[in-house]
Amino acid sequence: MRAVQYTRFGPPEVLRINDVPTPQPGPGEVLVEVRAASVDAGELAFRAGRLRGIARARFPRGLGGDFTGRIAALGSGVHAWSEGEEVWGLMPHFAFGAIADYVTVPEQRLARAPKNLSLLDAAALPSSGTTVLTALTDKAGLTSGERLLVRGATGGVGSIAVQLGKALGAHVTALAGARNLGWVTELGADAALDYRTTRPQDLGHYDVILDVVGTDLGAYQARLDRRGRMVALAFDQDRILTSMATTGLRAALSPRRMKLFSNNPSPARIAELTASAEAGSVRPVIDAVYPIGDVTEAHRRLEAGGVRGKLIIDMQR
Repeated sequence: MRAVQYTRFGPPEVLRINDVPTPQPGPGEVLVEVRAASVDAGELAFRAGRLRGIARARFPRGLGGDFTGRIAALGSGVHAWSEGEEVWGLMPHFAFGAIADYVTVPEQRLARAPKNLSLLDAAALPSSGTTVLTALTDKAGLTSGERLLVRGATGGVGSIAVQLGKALGAHVTALAGARNLGWVTELGADAALDYRTTRPQDLGHYDVILDVVGTDLGAYQARLDRRGRMVALAFDQDRILTSMATTGLRAALSPRRMKLFSNNPSPARIAELTASAEAGSVRPVIDAVYPIGDVTEAHRRLEAGGVRGKLIIDMQR
């Protein structure tokens, strides 16, 4: 089978499509024939080696953290699933390898795919959707009527945050580039502001700030209301280790106001995302779809910035 891998850190050109053995599901695992997978911005730093100081590198490394597909085989002890069912899910925490013809995952990492979405479209949601659900509900405790600021509102996570924030009844302000202001308003933002011309001090105060940029967190944290909460979902890519340490210190010193987490959704959370998608509370936002042979170009595009929503790898092209 085909699998995207890399054997050294570096630019997108280190990615290769290798022929590897098809995995077999072990006890409690499910083999999924992958229909599509998303390109995860969080993996760029791993691939480039910017996290080599804290992330153990075992090569070859796979690529891709979430996927959609059909169940191809069941491991022993798996009774909740049947071969041929359409599913979506996430790889085990901090494991990658979804951009491949087949993946094996613990059955707890799966949920039934939304009936109202194609498997190709649905691939834009598992990682981003569960991240935002956890951020807004569990971490921030966002409630109806509160004021939410989404910083970085056009990317894969930010575009979902705008939609789910609105579905939860918040007044949503989105920070985005000038050309995307109308677009994020269509997603559900009540107000859309150009991040290039809007300084933090120009903003009002917010009950919840969801940050998907990672820079100048102190200036934005100052825009929280007295009982406000900030959830930081990104780090400064130009100084990522320093940014991680600084943000972690902020969260340790002020745990009520600054929230950090690494997305590791429960089966119930993945199933909750299925229900949200079927209810229309969130819809996939896809910028472009690439065949597996163009995965290097997809990484170049994501690094260049300006992506609206998600980039998807179509395993059938």
